[in-house]
Amino acid sequence: MTDSTDNTRPAPLSGLVVIDLSTTLAGAQATQFLADSGADVILVEPPEGSPLRRNPGWPGLLRTRRSISLDLETDADRDVLNDLLSRADVLVTTMRPAELEDRGFTAAELAARYPRLIAATITGWGSTGPWSNYKSYEALVMAKCGIFHSKRQLSPGPDPTYVSVPYASFGAAHSAVQGILAALFEREQSGLGQVVEANMVTGVGAYDPYNWFYEMILHRYPDAFESQVAAFDDQGRPQSRLMFALLIATTKDGTWLQYSQSAPRLLQAWVEELGMAEELKDPKWAGFPVLPDADLRFEWWNKMITKVGERTLAEWESTFERNPNVAAEQFRSPDEAFDHPQLVHEGRVVTVDDPTLGPVRQPSTLVHAGGSPLTDVRPAPGIGEHSDELRAFAKTSCPENDPAVANEGGAKTYPLAGVTVLELGAMYAGPYGATVLTDLGARVIKIEPLGGDLTRGIMAFPEAGGAKVLQGKESIAVDLGTEDGREILHRLVKQCDAVLQTYRAGASRRMGFDEASLRKINPDLVYLNAVGYGVDGPYASRPAYAPSMGAASGVSVTDSPLVRQGPEDREELLTGARSLYAGGTVPAVQSDGVAALGAGSALMLAIYAKRRGIALADLVTTMLASCTQILISSNTSYEGRQSAARVDDEFRGLGPLYRMYPAADGWVFLAAPEADEWAPLARALSEYDEIADSRFADHESRLANSAALTAVLTGVFATRKKDEWEALLTTQDVGCVAVAQETAEWRMQTDDFHDGGYTATAVSPVFDEHRRLAPLNRFSRSAVKADAGCTLGQHTDALLGEIGYDPAQIAELRGKSVVG
Repeated sequence: MTDSTDNTRPAPLSGLVVIDLSTTLAGAQATQFLADSGADVILVEPPEGSPLRRNPGWPGLLRTRRSISLDLETDADRDVLNDLLSRADVLVTTMRPAELEDRGFTAAELAARYPRLIAATITGWGSTGPWSNYKSYEALVMAKCGIFHSKRQLSPGPDPTYVSVPYASFGAAHSAVQGILAALFEREQSGLGQVVEANMVTGVGAYDPYNWFYEMILHRYPDAFESQVAAFDDQGRPQSRLMFALLIATTKDGTWLQYSQSAPRLLQAWVEELGMAEELKDPKWAGFPVLPDADLRFEWWNKMITKVGERTLAEWESTFERNPNVAAEQFRSPDEAFDHPQLVHEGRVVTVDDPTLGPVRQPSTLVHAGGSPLTDVRPAPGIGEHSDELRAFAKTSCPENDPAVANEGGAKTYPLAGVTVLELGAMYAGPYGATVLTDLGARVIKIEPLGGDLTRGIMAFPEAGGAKVLQGKESIAVDLGTEDGREILHRLVKQCDAVLQTYRAGASRRMGFDEASLRKINPDLVYLNAVGYGVDGPYASRPAYAPSMGAASGVSVTDSPLVRQGPEDREELLTGARSLYAGGTVPAVQSDGVAALGAGSALMLAIYAKRRGIALADLVTTMLASCTQILISSNTSYEGRQSAARVDDEFRGLGPLYRMYPAADGWVFLAAPEADEWAPLARALSEYDEIADSRFADHESRLANSAALTAVLTGVFATRKKDEWEALLTTQDVGCVAVAQETAEWRMQTDDFHDGGYTATAVSPVFDEHRRLAPLNRFSRSAVKADAGCTLGQHTDALLGEIGYDPAQIAELRGKSVVG
């Protein structure tokens, strides 16, 4: 059965028609969000069906759509598509730029034929630059961006490792969602459509919370700060105090647990619970948790792991109930995550009766409203299931296509110009969701405590920790615990369109800025709770950290699938702990970023719904639920589900034609898994006689002889340098890139990425001129901006003046330490 929703509440995108021509995971996840939000998504498939149906999670990815089968090589079916586009609000494609041009899907042609259409293009590499027509495989993007290097400790040794979670696809999908909704919002005023671009490179760049600026500082001042190191050294010894706070260990009965004791008081409670506080009085451990000697860190780490292993899972769960200052999450598989008590409590898992497959278990909608999923989830359609009705729909009369306001010749404006968001939150997972809206032109006012958001001080260099999440925002420092501080908040609320709050359950109500309280001041306010676990329920009051969310949701295990429950010996235990740490804690790509992207889409959805006259109450996104969305290919379960491909034991890839190979001077990633990609690969490698082996003559033979093919290709790729291979194979339209062997956060700041348009130049009061990630969208008509971060309270006086305080009153508030 499908969990029910409030059917009296109009869905935020009801009445909108979306034509879905996408064939990649990024496109499917974008249109899934639109369908979940009430849009009529029409999936256009070839007669043999969309290639997405080969994805094990296709019943979840393609849900709640209608399907029409069209052969776009025929004039008649191209005419049907044209008629559908004439009646549509949104088009979503995942074609490369050259194919878009061949199809006539350029901005100029689309504007001429369909003036009100929002056309979203989701590509791997964007529409310009030297890589724009590279193949858009997930692994190619992550390899070239440095993600494989950043996650290298998934396996022992210094080599880059394959990453299984589709971070780049999810990032591009939600970049596209935000761009589509912003363009629709702008269309309400201008009456005009436009092209919206999103790509996987900037999408994957959105995840990192602060290491971008850390790397920038290290390269600017190489003698002033210690270089960033991996979590473990070459001997497997911890190199950071975080190994103690974020300990990974197994219980006595073999269950892996992820602890998250990041705050000093929580770490102290953790050491006391383990019965190790007395031992810390020994001068040997002076300075804990900062221990300068690698052997000492390794010894203490082992002691903590041993202590965890003295209790069973049941005993630890009893401990967590008794001692709220100690908490851990089990490492769950994507399927097991659906049994998490918090997801069950919130109804974040639905079971849909599919007429062919039977019960299909899958995540509910990313956004919940009023305590339930945003819409009812319906089964994925059969191939062409709705062809007859959609062909009839294509012949109905067209909606009015004359634009209400024609401003094509004027200066570009921001799509969210005039929108003001008030941010009540801390750190990254929720607040970055508001940051992405600043690039679209929204005004975001961040209320901070007098000491500042904790993220500002998380790095050794002042302000580096918060620089990314604070981009484009205005900061006002206010003590909301005072009556005067609350009055300032109330005045700000009166002039805002939306509020984003990210504190744990009950905190907003205690502080007087919950939804009910603020809507008494501004009844039209959009209010989004973007929280860790939920606004109520068994885990709602627990602190949420990226590592614990990665463990609970299945993200960590997906990236580190070779770790077994119940390790047999000490070496397997320690190796597993290192691998699982890399699976969920590496800053470059982790659960904070997943949650932030989801929060940005939810906030944009609510703002657009308001403009359409649709009020949404009790809106909630959570870190935990968002992480189940990125894994929908893995956690959608049904009888007969095809097994997903699993990374090989060496973490090189998924098979001989989707894999890393050592080149003469590094590594390359080859992506040519489809049957029709063998011929161009074989032509490019024709000088190597081994490629013509009869064992590789057809697709089935290559599958049967995969080990032999891997061996042959290993010998071939060793003969040239990585950049030579990239140039040679991409010229033949074969997917191949040199694997970056530097951290992703620095790699993306280099000239190659800047020249490709993936970074923008900003000027900061702290960092002067610097490179930051480019806005996640480009528009054919609208403008975007790329501002720098702000300092604490930088805009306090200006904002107070704006809401009616005169200079004397501001001075008095400062004197009383109400503002800073």
